[in-house]
Amino acid sequence: MKLTFRWYGETDSIPLDYIRQIPNMSGVVSSCYEVKVGEVWPIESLKKQKQLCEDKGLKFEVIESIPVHEDIKLGKPTRDKYIANYIENIRRVASIGVKVICYNFMPVFDWTRTNLHYQNADGSESLSFSFDDFKKLDPKNLHLPGWDESYTKEELNSLLDEYKNISHEQLFNNLVYFLNKIIPVCDELDVKMAIHPDDPPMDIFSLPRIISTEEDLDRLFEAVKSTNNGLTFCTGSLGARKDNDLVKMADKYSRANRIHFVHLRNICYTDNNNSFYESGHYSKTGSLPMNKIVQALVKNHFDGYVRPDHGRNIFGENKKPGYGLFDRALGCAYINGLFEAYQDDLEDK
Repeated sequence: MKLTFRWYGETDSIPLDYIRQIPNMSGVVSSCYEVKVGEVWPIESLKKQKQLCEDKGLKFEVIESIPVHEDIKLGKPTRDKYIANYIENIRRVASIGVKVICYNFMPVFDWTRTNLHYQNADGSESLSFSFDDFKKLDPKNLHLPGWDESYTKEELNSLLDEYKNISHEQLFNNLVYFLNKIIPVCDELDVKMAIHPDDPPMDIFSLPRIISTEEDLDRLFEAVKSTNNGLTFCTGSLGARKDNDLVKMADKYSRANRIHFVHLRNICYTDNNNSFYESGHYSKTGSLPMNKIVQALVKNHFDGYVRPDHGRNIFGENKKPGYGLFDRALGCAYINGLFEAYQDDLEDK
């Protein structure tokens, strides 16, 4: 596997000098954060980002993400213009050596939490989602942690109104339309698209979610058969549904060459309503069998990109929620250990 680390560019409080000190770190995962959704990315910005990474001995081969414009998700007449821009961005990132593009097709909100500073028993802080707290939220007067400033109140309400006429089936068809336009370009350039599952994997404010289960993924891969149409296997997102068998899914989709990027994150269930908080990466600190998930990947000779997903704020660190240094670095150590142990075991057999 190729171990990577999320980096938010030069404004990130965690410098590349720190990231490269993590054992076995191969590269960073980043994006063009200064560009509005739907616009073409400046090639100069991409080249600069790559050079900054390479100057520190790190590769820049994974984009997370090129956001999909809402007009594409809604299937509006303007979508072809934004798809053309998206294709140009694929060509531009491919020209600097990018191999994988992580993206999502979640309407309006690409992740949802109810608390960014959940207090764990050990004194650390993490992200959490409480279904009971979520039910109390009013989408027309929304104050959602991490998303309050994404849209003005008027913009958000208008967007939510537009989605009232979009069913799960329509959203899925719009995703297939999008992929049928871009995947031939990916096939030409050998770039892999890795869709991120819904986070959490359930409808939000009556907005349809269509990448939440094994059944959803099977349908997507059947609709667009190229293996460049693949998955970001996010354990924390898929694992937020107790009926998702993550070990089975990791085995199935890595064997089918559909997993192009892995987010390894553990969560701990707090009730029977899919509420959870994000725990340390170690299996026994949460509810997910992280060790068995990695074992399934190794068994199928997975050699793609992996990153530790959200970490807690620990050791007094007060960084961007989910994206501090210390706990994600600990996660890297755990991930390295799991992969090394299972790879050695496989070779011994």
